[in-house]
This record gives sequence, structure tokens and C-alpha cells, in this order.
Amino acid sequence: MAYAVGLDYGTNSVRCVIVNTANGRQVGTAVYNYPSGEMGILLDPKDHNVARQNPADYLTGLEATIRKSLAQARRNDKKFRADQIVGIGVDTTGSTPMPVDKNGVPLAMKKEFKKNLNAYVWLWKDHTSYAEAAEITELAAREHPEYLTKCGGTYSSEWFFSKILYCLRTDPKVFDAAYTWVEHADWIPAVLTGTDHPSKLKRCRCAAGHKAMFNDTWGGYPAKDFLSKLDVKMGMLRDTLPATTYTVDQKAGDLTEEWAGRLGLKPGIPVAIGAFDAHLGGVGSGIKPGTLVKIIGTSTCDMAVVPNTEKLPDIPGICGIVDGSILPGYFGLEAGQSAVGDIFNWFVNYIQPGGKKEGSHAALTAKASKLKPGQSGLLSLDWNNGNRTILVDQRLTGLLVGQTLHTRPEEIYRALVEATAFGALTIINRFEEYGVRIEQIVNCGGISEKNPMIMQIYADVTGREMKISRSPQTCALGAAICGAVVGGAYRDFASAQKAMCGVKPKSFKPISAHHEVYKCLYVLYKQLHDAFGTKSYAQPLYNVMKDLLKIKEEVIKK
Repeated sequence: MAYAVGLDYGTNSVRCVIVNTANGRQVGTAVYNYPSGEMGILLDPKDHNVARQNPADYLTGLEATIRKSLAQARRNDKKFRADQIVGIGVDTTGSTPMPVDKNGVPLAMKKEFKKNLNAYVWLWKDHTSYAEAAEITELAAREHPEYLTKCGGTYSSEWFFSKILYCLRTDPKVFDAAYTWVEHADWIPAVLTGTDHPSKLKRCRCAAGHKAMFNDTWGGYPAKDFLSKLDVKMGMLRDTLPATTYTVDQKAGDLTEEWAGRLGLKPGIPVAIGAFDAHLGGVGSGIKPGTLVKIIGTSTCDMAVVPNTEKLPDIPGICGIVDGSILPGYFGLEAGQSAVGDIFNWFVNYIQPGGKKEGSHAALTAKASKLKPGQSGLLSLDWNNGNRTILVDQRLTGLLVGQTLHTRPEEIYRALVEATAFGALTIINRFEEYGVRIEQIVNCGGISEKNPMIMQIYADVTGREMKISRSPQTCALGAAICGAVVGGAYRDFASAQKAMCGVKPKSFKPISAHHEVYKCLYVLYKQLHDAFGTKSYAQPLYNVMKDLLKIKEEVIKK
């Protein structure tokens, strides 16, 4: 018997799973909610773009979840022993970098920076650096257009260099105190293996390729002279970044005696190179060529792979095309939406229609599920937190069209769900437009597990069957699969996934009558999408409200 540990660091909590490597069965799990800030996020009431985290929460959660998972595994399986664990894998959000000193110590853990948010971890959804992202995009387009070819043509405020440049300009004290900046996905494996000193740290291909413009064809990270044109100190930062990055089939190192003692594990267990949660969610969902994996939570990430032996065109608006970022030997393709569950939570928690009882997710879902497609006469854009794909513009905002004095909360709730489904379809269409075949869609994450109405709407809008990953903790399972591979339980990811992954028996198939209505609505969605999201769109919007009413009236008559 062999087991693997998967650590999944999300936006609000860290989850640990211990799984049987023979079949992927979960024998122990635990969750630790980050105690700092609001639901684990350090906010600034003066700037809604700020989203930071406390690295101390990561370490406390690491110890708490592994120990609780071990205890649960012992209760669930009397034959389980901690010394049967062969490997550990880690996934995190990203780009989620933190400033560290010359010894690799996070500045947030030093007394002089305890009260300075800029010294903490910059969470993926921190959008303070939107101006810097635009500046990086403009400079790259002018001097190194190749840097943008693998990240959809636009650099994002959610990514590595834009956040660091913003820190340099707004808080030079923090920037100057930092020797380098380290992604969360790299830091946890390094801490566990005692390789967190900058001279020993191994940086993952996933974070470097998708968020920091790393690519071997131009020598790794962007050139020093390029970064120096943003600021000479950015060029100096480049000297701290290595020439090599690593894929998840490689080891960050072995578990140290200190951390083995703190966690209740044996020392020397291999720890895999880290990766982002969405990418390992793809691994845990059995991703392969032809399979699109949708990780649906507060935001979404849409993951696909193409063998690196095939010629793959650059795809405008896709967040990244990186060799080895998901599976070794394959290009990893990332797209997604900056807000999905967050949009529904905004409506329920901030707008609070009908109070806590009538305005809960459950109550609104029950009422919204009784509505027909098009019945509300509403149409929404899913940009409440900007657009990640295909427009890559964090300065875009949400929109609701068609409300009247008779509009009900459940109608708005359904329109918001439909907007996220239209956004998902836009991503699918962009993949296929550039030759990436999508033969099946596998969904994972909390929303796919908990809300059948949303999954049915996604099926009806896209006209495709929606399958659900078998594991309720797919990202953590993907991390555990990495642990199983580096621990020697499997020779490669294909054999590990075949044994440890699967889908649920129930899936959601499109209802043809609903799909026909949604095809009409999608035309209007795309009209709004292009009119508000692109510079070249010139078609007037005079027809949108009237066509919405026409669709509404036709649906009601049926």
C-alpha cells in the first residue's frame, strides 16, 4: 500500500488530502481557513484592488491540515501508516508572489514590516498594478513582441512583474528590502525541503511560464535590458531569477527532519515541484488532448493540453501557452474568467435581495431553476472582476441589461449565471478557432459539485455535455498525483491518472429547445462583449434591448 499527500492552497483556505495511489481513493482530508483579514484576504478599504495574504497562515495551515488528515486516515483505515506515504505535491493560487530577503525569509515575517501590506503576499486577484500591466504590454509590443505571443498578447495585472513594478513605484522601501520575489507555488515546496534560500530555490515552469513570460526560446525570463527600461531596479531583480525552471514530475527536494517532526511524517519523502491550483486541477480531472477541464469556483480556469510535438499557433487572448506547465511533454493552455462564484456571492452577500432567507443561494437557485431561458428579458456581462479571457482586460466591469420595474431577484441571479456560461462558450470558441479540439468537457470545483442548475445552464448554453470530475477535491488530487509520480508509485502521469482519476456517473446534457434560445441570446451577448470590450467594434447597440424583449415575449407565448 502506498499513499500520497496533496496540498491545495486556495484563495480562502488550504486543504490537504491523503489518497491511496492505487485508486485515488481519499482516506483523509482537512481544511484550514486562513485567519488573517476577511476570509483570509488582507484588504484596504481605500483601494478595492488590494488583495494580500499572510504567509504565516500558509505554514500554520500546512501543519494543521496534514496532522488532521493523518488522524482521519488512521480512523478510516486501520491498516494505514504514515510511513506508507511516498510523496507530497503542492498547488497554490497564482500569480501570488511575495517579497523575501537574501535568506529567503518573507518580509511579512520581519518585525519592521508587520504593519505594511506591501510586504505581504500579493494574492492572484490583487489588481493594483493595472497601469503597470498596460505599460509592460506596450513596451513588449514595441521591443519584444515575442514575449506576448505565449500569453495571449496582453500582460495582466494579476501577474508577477506588474505587481512587483507597482510595489517598486509605490513602496520603494519594501522593494529595496526584498532580495527577490517568490511565488507561493515555489515557496511551500522549498520550505518543506529546506531549499527556500534564493540560491537553492527551484522555480516551477507553471508560474514562470504563465505569469512571468518565461520561455526557453528567448533565454528564459525577459531580458535584463528589457526590464531595466521599466526601471533599472527591475533589471537588478532579473539577476535574482534563474535560467532554469522545473516541471511537476521533478523534485523540489526531500522533506526535512524538522518538518517531518512537525507534520508527523518520516523525513526524506520526495516533494514535487509546485504548480498552480487550476493546472493540477486539470491533472486531477484526467486532462489529456481533446479534454477541456473547467475549474469552477470564485473564478474559473479552463485548461487544455496539446502534445509538444505538434505545431501550435499563438492564440490571442489565451492566458498562456507553456511547454510542461500542466503535464510534461505537452503544451499547457490556460484560459478562464476572473469572476464566477464571486459574482453570485456579490449578488447574495452585497445586494442581499430579499434578505438572508429569501436571498440565499439555495432560495434563488430554486426559483431561478423554474425560469425558462430568455424568460426574464435580461442579459448580463460577466466582468465584475475584469475579463481574463479572451479580452485580458481587468479594467472592464459588469453590466446588466433589460431590467424593468417587474424584474425579480431570481431573474437577475439566473442572468448572472447565464453570463458566466456565455463567457465560458466564448473561451471554447476561441480554442477551437485556432485548432485546439475540444471533444469533452470535465468540470471540477465547488460549484460543479453543488449546483446542478448551473451545470445544466452551461450544457444548454454551450450545446455540450458537462461531465463532473469524480473527486470532490480535484486540485488536491492533482497535487497528490504529482506526489505519487515523484515518489515512484508510477513511472509517468498517464498511468497515474488512469488509475487515480475518473468522472461521476451523472452528467448534464444540453436540452435542444433551451440551446436554441441560448444561441439567440449569445448573439446579443457577443454584441455587448465586443462593443464594450474591443476598440474596433463599431456596430450600434440600438437593437439589444428590443431584441431581448422580443425573445422574452416569444418564450412566454410558448
